[in-house]
Amino acid sequence: MIVKGLTVGLFQENCYILGCESTRQGVIIDPGDNARAILKVVQQEGLTIAKIINTHAHLDHVMAVDAIRATTGASFHLHRDDLPVLHDVPERARLWLDTEIDSIDDPDEYLEHGQTITFGNEEVEVRFTPGHAPGHVVFIHHESRMVFAGDTLFNGSVGRFDLPGADGPTLFRSIREQLLTLPDDYTVLPGHGPATTIGDERAHNPFVGQSATDV
Repeated sequence: MIVKGLTVGLFQENCYILGCESTRQGVIIDPGDNARAILKVVQQEGLTIAKIINTHAHLDHVMAVDAIRATTGASFHLHRDDLPVLHDVPERARLWLDTEIDSIDDPDEYLEHGQTITFGNEEVEVRFTPGHAPGHVVFIHHESRMVFAGDTLFNGSVGRFDLPGADGPTLFRSIREQLLTLPDDYTVLPGHGPATTIGDERAHNPFVGQSATDV
């Protein structure tokens, strides 16, 4: 599988482009900003983007969605529980960035826990992982043992749970039940910062690892 990552926007968000090597069909995970840079990578790889699949709808993960959807004709996929977050993006932009942006169009389809997203000969599993956002999901490519984790699990940390619609105990439970049940050698590619592994986070993460003290 083709995997290309680039960091975009003021929040330094990690956008991922996945592609099938044989069919050149692909998906974009979390196009947070700078549609031009994202589309340049798509063109360089010779990919046709079929779907935009989002882990969640915070503004730093969705601000390039409509531009990419308009250019590629790709469908936009999000969990239904994150619709209020998506609708709140212009207000968050005013509060956090002191800027005016247009609202993001609603998804074409809704993601469900256990769903399989296919592109060419590749597929990723969708797992529902609320806590950082009410409709947060992660995408798992089992063949390459990769987890596209959005803002759930980070290298040595977890996603924020002090935001509207967030909840710490729910986030910790999501990580433990949906991510830490994976084998140690799965690579975690998060929405911000460097990659890690399930094994490293199981052993050392201060929030959800073996020595974590929360209940």
